[in-house]
Amino acid sequence: MNSWLEKKRIVVIGGTAGIGLSAARTFVQHGASVVVIGLGEESTAGEIESMLGGAGVVMLGDARETSTASTAISLCLDTFGGFDGLYHVAGGSGRRFGDGPLHTLTKEAWEKTFDLNLTALMLSNQAAVRAFLEQGSGGSILNVTSVLGYSPSPAYFTTHAYAAAKSAVFGFVKSVASYYASYNIRINALAPALVETPMSQRAAGDDQIRRFIETKQPLDGGRLGRPADLDGAAVYFMSDASNYTTGQTLSIDGGWTISDGQV
Repeated sequence: MNSWLEKKRIVVIGGTAGIGLSAARTFVQHGASVVVIGLGEESTAGEIESMLGGAGVVMLGDARETSTASTAISLCLDTFGGFDGLYHVAGGSGRRFGDGPLHTLTKEAWEKTFDLNLTALMLSNQAAVRAFLEQGSGGSILNVTSVLGYSPSPAYFTTHAYAAAKSAVFGFVKSVASYYASYNIRINALAPALVETPMSQRAAGDDQIRRFIETKQPLDGGRLGRPADLDGAAVYFMSDASNYTTGQTLSIDGGWTISDGQV
């Protein structure tokens, strides 16, 4: 295994399941030390730490809380002696709050969906930028957004607050990346389509949606994405290979944005 991330110290926000957990394991395989933040039980945290060996520690916390990301970065500094990168994965569907078509959307559902998908991301990015500025070292921030932020699918994925929040990430990334480029702080994003995670269980269990995905995400047999499909790009953005890349969004979508999809 090539050591793309040799001696890198990375914080993964939303790393106790799905895309974030897959990335944390891959980061360690490539030579990094990681602090993983997420929701779950203490037993889950212990299992993940065992999986990561001595190269990973787990902190349970909610990314929507103001102090969570800064506490995680402090833990990274104290445990591994530095902080080089932030990978923000935390987010999720707002359906449980009432997110849906605009004519049924409530103000409460809008605000909770934005807290989960945009405010939490802002807080983690803010904490990372502050740490990089204090260190004077530069660093890399990578955020997970969604193709639904710019490529809607009204037949099966109609959550307008979620789409708005994910779309806002694109503008946030470009604006922040522009401001901090002279400090060698890089901010980029990944935009996946439907990936097999706890969040996607509703869609993954629906036969109609599965048939739609076969034509909307036609790569590799028309399957749902897997968390590991994002790992290679995440390694690139966390590594020195991306030292000349900032303000970019990379879609990893199985062909979603270039395919009609048959309803």
